[in-house]
Amino acid sequence: MKDIVIDIEAEKNEILKRYRALLRACKSTLQKGDKKMIRKAFDMALESHKDMRRKSGEPYIYHPIAVAQIAAEEIGLGPTSIVCALLHDVVEDTDVTLDEIEREFGKKVALIIDGLTKISGVFDTNSSLQAENFRKMLLTLADDVRVILIKLADRLHNMRTMEFMPRDKQLKLSSETVYLYAPLAHRLGLYAIKSELEDLSMKYMERETYQFIKNKLNEKKAEREKFIRDFIEPLKKVLESQGLHGDVFGRPKSIHSIWNKMKKKAIPFEEVYDLFAIRIILDSTPENEKAECWKAYSIVTDLYRPNPDRLRDWVSSPKANGYESLHTTVMGPKGQWVEVQIRTKRMNEIAEKGFAAHWKYKESSTDSGLDQWVQKVRDMLKNPESNALDFLDDFKMNLFSDEIFIFTPKGALIQLPQGATALDFAFEIHTDVGATCIGAKVNHKLVPLGYKLQNGDQVEVINSSKQTPKEDWLNIVVTAKAKAKIKSALKEEKRKVADEGKEILERKMKSLKITYNSDNLHKISFYFKLASTQDLFFNVAKGLIDMKDLKEYQASEKVIENKPQDKIESDQVQSLLRNIKTKDSDILLIGEDMQKIDYKLANCCNPIPGDDVFGFITVSDGIKIHRTNCPNAAKLMANYGYRIVKARWTNQQELAFLTGLRITGIDDVGLINKLTTVISNDFKINIRSITVDSDNGIFEGSIMVYVNDTEHLENLIKRLKMVKGITAVTRFDSAVEVAS
Repeated sequence: MKDIVIDIEAEKNEILKRYRALLRACKSTLQKGDKKMIRKAFDMALESHKDMRRKSGEPYIYHPIAVAQIAAEEIGLGPTSIVCALLHDVVEDTDVTLDEIEREFGKKVALIIDGLTKISGVFDTNSSLQAENFRKMLLTLADDVRVILIKLADRLHNMRTMEFMPRDKQLKLSSETVYLYAPLAHRLGLYAIKSELEDLSMKYMERETYQFIKNKLNEKKAEREKFIRDFIEPLKKVLESQGLHGDVFGRPKSIHSIWNKMKKKAIPFEEVYDLFAIRIILDSTPENEKAECWKAYSIVTDLYRPNPDRLRDWVSSPKANGYESLHTTVMGPKGQWVEVQIRTKRMNEIAEKGFAAHWKYKESSTDSGLDQWVQKVRDMLKNPESNALDFLDDFKMNLFSDEIFIFTPKGALIQLPQGATALDFAFEIHTDVGATCIGAKVNHKLVPLGYKLQNGDQVEVINSSKQTPKEDWLNIVVTAKAKAKIKSALKEEKRKVADEGKEILERKMKSLKITYNSDNLHKISFYFKLASTQDLFFNVAKGLIDMKDLKEYQASEKVIENKPQDKIESDQVQSLLRNIKTKDSDILLIGEDMQKIDYKLANCCNPIPGDDVFGFITVSDGIKIHRTNCPNAAKLMANYGYRIVKARWTNQQELAFLTGLRITGIDDVGLINKLTTVISNDFKINIRSITVDSDNGIFEGSIMVYVNDTEHLENLIKRLKMVKGITAVTRFDSAVEVAS
């Protein structure tokens, strides 16, 4: 590699230029003395990182300045956060200590930096379980939400500047971002950042699709802009004449949301109509906000015909993250549906800057949904599950869910996620109310525990002192709070039973002359395929393991050391890689040095040559190959990043790989015959199975076929689409969950 000549003078000027831009961005929030403190933080960061460079070759200081700029400009945070953003890496990466930071900048800054340092493990590729680190990160929510906001700014800048990173790192960070950080940004009300994080993740995980949609959007840009102008003109005139002042503009939808729509509805790009939304932002005083939003709604629906099913009113009942807006879908002048969002400047700032804007408007909002949400996160963290991944799944489910509003008998309003049941409601009121719940009355009618609540229901819980939580309750509830409470009650119950089992087992082992020690207990647990010694004691107490079973264990030679599956350590990964023997027919190269290693193809996404793939190390099945856009990929990469290995196809010889095609069309005599002729005769492809369903003249079929690679498959799809009566042919993945 040639030595790159660095122009130190030019870099110094660039650093100062960026620093000045940062000061301009936070000008509105600066008080007396703030500028001096920011300068001090900048000097410390500059000095600490002076010899460090990023992967791109740029001075490292560009990164903290950029993170501070995002925090100020895009999240709207104040001087304390700017100082923390500038210093967010110094404790971890340099010799500066937390004590020095506390001395120079005070306790608050030191606390936030401490929070940021603690959770930097989320980005650590060697970390054995990213989920555990994510839990640590949420714990800092309880101290100061700014920790998470600065972390989001840090992640956003890392995603924006990721092109210099190796491919496996890009995939890992993108998966983690789309799996955890984007939902978190959404929950904290940062919609612009959420969309950008999703788009950037997609850019690396689904490169071709991303580029395809981007190009398509650019092709039709002028046409779209003209449509928006024609739609807005008459609207602006009427709003002005009615005394409503503000901004009306068209805002493009994100590439990720367009892709989601294409997948969800199984439609091509050309059939996605809402590529943009019209936004009306009114200048309004707090007391007139609601009335003026509805007045604007009335004007929009007088001009354009609304779709009555598509009205969303988050002005009367804001979302839990504080989002307020009126959404409606209307028929535009050219007969296409257009989404219109109506809100005021204050509501827009909360939608764009989320939590940060909340602090600004705190006085005016009495009981912020966001505060309730943070409180819920804190409650969840007080009940940490032993398994970080369970916790993560519960948390994610509660991150994404839309809310419903339920009334108590006295008229108090309780907010629950969509799909919540009567039992969730009981636990939301109080743990004891949930634990002793035997049923409920919804709108004065008796319903079972699993009854799914609807928006606006009034619920009265019925209790009995004899009731205790049951195992199957876990399948009834959806809120993390209820799950955690039920699990801890069941654990307590199980612990009592296990204590009895422990004594019984000790006696039985003595009579069989098996030494009672932890090593043997582990071996016995492993023999009976139990996850822990606690389960062993429990099964003994319940009579599921008796003397006969223990004698069989004694006779058995299979005394394998217990090694729980998800405790595979990163150093083992390398030895596992070395131990797996190669096979001759291999057409996949795996690992950093791209060797031929034995592998299995994951049946959740059926990868075929030509697909973008990665290897995932399992304990029992060696290396499993997944497509990077596999339904389970994001979860695997986000939680077990250290078990991911690179993989790419070579072009050695033609082998057959199983993949599925979904075909829809107009049912016609001989249609199946035409399809099978194309597949078997024209393409000489073997069909493994075919299922067909015809309903009111519409034909839907799934065909499992053996192909050589993606090119072979694409040619087949093209040819099938040409068959008369066929409207769509898409590849599908079987939705089998991966056992990691």
